[in-house]
Amino acid sequence: MIYAVILACEIGFWVAIGLGLAARYLLRRPRLGAALLVTAPVLDGVLLVATAVHLRSGAEPSGAHSLAALYLGFSLAYGHAMIRWADVRFAHRFAGGPAPVRVYGAARARASWRDVGRTGLAAAVAVAVMAGLAWFADVPFDPFVATVQLLALILAIEVVVAVCDTVWPRKAPAVAGPMALDGRR
Repeated sequence: MIYAVILACEIGFWVAIGLGLAARYLLRRPRLGAALLVTAPVLDGVLLVATAVHLRSGAEPSGAHSLAALYLGFSLAYGHAMIRWADVRFAHRFAGGPAPVRVYGAARARASWRDVGRTGLAAAVAVAVMAGLAWFADVPFDPFVATVQLLALILAIEVVVAVCDTVWPRKAPAVAGPMALDGRR
């Protein structure tokens, strides 16, 4: 049951974003678009309540409950950035907005460290949700330990990527200049 709720919330998240962006750019109704975009986080509340009720009703803690906590953590930490990412691409494609910009060098390193912060926040929220669910449903935390270890691994990988982007920054591709008359650059 929880897997179905998670799937419905994920689909609902992207439908809310798609409808919000369509209202904003295609229908030129920014207030309606904003209202639709605000419904995306409401789905997080629905998932949290459904998971808590499921556990409280006697269900054994499982990977589904851990996945719900992960979804909530990452949705909270990355949700705004994902909406901003989609907004830039939608505006470019349908409203003549500027093209998305790839970042390199120091800007890329800063972006990687922001992702470390977001992933840390997501992990902290997910662990807090799992602890809260265990407390609320009066079940042991032990089934959630493997998920906490997975979160630690994910965060460690993010840190390694950020360190690599800082120490060995990605360089922007060379921009081709005008060609000389003899075909050389």
